[in-house]
Amino acid sequence: MTDAWPTEIRVHKDHRALTIAFEDGASFTLPAEYLRIESPSAEVQGHSAADRQLVAGKREVRLQELIPVGNYALRLVFDDGHSTGIYTWDTFHELGREQDARWTRYLQELASKNLSRDEAGTVRRH
Repeated sequence: MTDAWPTEIRVHKDHRALTIAFEDGASFTLPAEYLRIESPSAEVQGHSAADRQLVAGKREVRLQELIPVGNYALRLVFDDGHSTGIYTWDTFHELGREQDARWTRYLQELASKNLSRDEAGTVRRH
């Protein structure tokens, strides 16, 4: 754990990204699509690495609501109905630090399964 503590949390006007700044000086802009596909929920992460779900078709997803969970996290509600992920401050910090590597891995996984960012379950046409 980094004991990350936010100093600012801002949802962009178009609801497609969240910017979060931390006491340690780090600041990250996290797209809604990225937050959705990396949701810490059991629905996405499963109960083991083998259970992790690849979430496709979320390019247009938007943040609908941010609900405080105590003083340690937010529950994000997305406009596709997903609302079970509890994002701790440490989770946000980790997602920000690892954004490039996680995003690259996600795009590679989509390509390997011939899936698209545009519609869930849609096969890409070549």
